[in-house]
Amino acid sequence: MLKLGFIGAGATGTALAVRLREKGYPVAAVASRTRSSADKLAAAVSGCRSYDSKQEVADSAELVFVTTPDDVIPQVITEVKWRPGQSVVHCSGADSLDVLEKAKGDGAQVGAFHPLQTFASVTHAIENLPGSTFALEAEGPLLEVLKGMADSLDGHWVVLGPGDKVLYHAAAVIACNYMVTLVRMATDLWESFGVPTSEATQALLPLLRGTINNIENVGLPDCLTGPVARGDLGTIGKHLDALEKRAPSIAATYRDLALQTIPISLSKGKINNRKAEELSQLLKEVIGNR
Repeated sequence: MLKLGFIGAGATGTALAVRLREKGYPVAAVASRTRSSADKLAAAVSGCRSYDSKQEVADSAELVFVTTPDDVIPQVITEVKWRPGQSVVHCSGADSLDVLEKAKGDGAQVGAFHPLQTFASVTHAIENLPGSTFALEAEGPLLEVLKGMADSLDGHWVVLGPGDKVLYHAAAVIACNYMVTLVRMATDLWESFGVPTSEATQALLPLLRGTINNIENVGLPDCLTGPVARGDLGTIGKHLDALEKRAPSIAATYRDLALQTIPISLSKGKINNRKAEELSQLLKEVIGNR
């Protein structure tokens, strides 16, 4: 197997190094912004040596993962002298292969390998990585190598084209980051009737888990429940009235999400076009009266 190197020893780099080493990939070298971070990753991965410089990692490895923050990747690529036949792979969710142009000019094969996963800490990253989907960009032999890595991590993979990456990442942000935002909005509403955030979160977690379970086992659009799914104008009207009076900053988001939910409800087949239009008019009338 190819000898791997890592430039960047944060949660993503550490999780990949640890898990790929467990699957038999030799991890030879790591460097990071601080030597202590590189030392910590090296200590967690047998056979890995930490270095002070990025160039030493590039000289020691056949496939180098650049697992720095996204805005640092171009600088890393520019500062390192790559060699023909070497592979250079970044793990950015939003950047395509254009940020690796200098490495390609040096003769290296270039690619992207982004784990579609949330990494709140190094420990959680190592735990969550197996079974993830990986977004791949590469050509020829390197693409097959990256597919093999995803398979070895018990994951799935999707191959993206040059124009796909930003929308792919936006989808991930909506599904992951903004779910946190929605939960915070919900707990803020609970605070308005005297329940603190920690208690509200614990109360909502079984509902969240049930929703994820329905998405997984029932699937879209049939997993949709609630007043929009039922075409329940009366309940939605009550929600809007209460939100306008007691939480106006949340009311606009509620309206926008409800409008986006109408087509899902139509696809489920529980409402007809007439009911969908009534729902839309109710929501838009309120918007127009702001």
